[in-house]
Amino acid sequence: MEFFNQTGSVALGSRLRHLSAMVTEDAAKIYKLYAIEDFSPKWFPVFFVLSHEGPASVTDIANKIGHSQPSVTKIIREMTVAGLLEDDPDTNDKRKKRVKLAQKGILLNDSMKVAFQDTEAAIDYINEAATLNLWEALAEWEFLLEQKSLFRRVQEQKKKREQRNVKIVDYEPKYRDYFEKLNKAWIAEYFVLEDLDRQILEHPEEYIINKGGWILVALYNNVPMGVCALIKMDDPEYGFEMSKMAVSPEGQGKGIGWLLGQAVARKAKELGAAKIFLESNTILKPAINLYYKMGFKKVAARPLEYARGNIQMELDLSDY
Repeated sequence: MEFFNQTGSVALGSRLRHLSAMVTEDAAKIYKLYAIEDFSPKWFPVFFVLSHEGPASVTDIANKIGHSQPSVTKIIREMTVAGLLEDDPDTNDKRKKRVKLAQKGILLNDSMKVAFQDTEAAIDYINEAATLNLWEALAEWEFLLEQKSLFRRVQEQKKKREQRNVKIVDYEPKYRDYFEKLNKAWIAEYFVLEDLDRQILEHPEEYIINKGGWILVALYNNVPMGVCALIKMDDPEYGFEMSKMAVSPEGQGKGIGWLLGQAVARKAKELGAAKIFLESNTILKPAINLYYKMGFKKVAARPLEYARGNIQMELDLSDY
């Protein structure tokens, strides 16, 4: 169809539905060709399981064919009304209702076997004529989507695209208010603002820059949306503490934290540090996951500096 040529692969779902509609329409005609009357194509998976494996519960059928239990329950109800299925009384567990083919379903199965044989042969001819084997391709796509869903893959592409609009710049006095507000916001949301927080956030030049530290700012489309500081440490093992990382709600989901973390690590190495240190709290799960992804490892190196602190980590900068 010209429409799909215009849309490209973005219309994957629509194209699959179109193909499914074509096949389903032909399936109804095929059933009539073999005198299989009043059989809906959507019943086929349930019929196939029961005809090949015998009585089964709704849960077992749903697990085998990949449908939801409500969907299978509805199909079983329709097939029972059509006289194809009936309850299976031969079960030891009365709480687990099972169904089986009724006599009408058993008789229908003979006609189905012939239809299946001819249909499979026809599909094999199509596969031989086609450049790609659709059945094998579908299996491969299903496997790949089970490993990582289409939604997750789109999320990743969205983040990659948005990251191209992120620019990491050095701190300037014009960013002072952003540095203060972004950090105070997340601290107040989860904890209590401490005196040390106020000193650093309200006077970043005095407590960070003038003492040999550094602050980086993440701009998204030239709007400040993230900040992170390197605070100079009087410690023979660690050159700096990575601290006061904050990303605005509008900037979250764009990979800004990762880009800031990478830039801060490179800056620390550029300034001569072999390792950097941080103190945090495990309640901040996204932040902790980010630190582990960067390569930070848990340590117990120093007395806790903040009342809210319950984890200390270090990062070896040799890989940066």
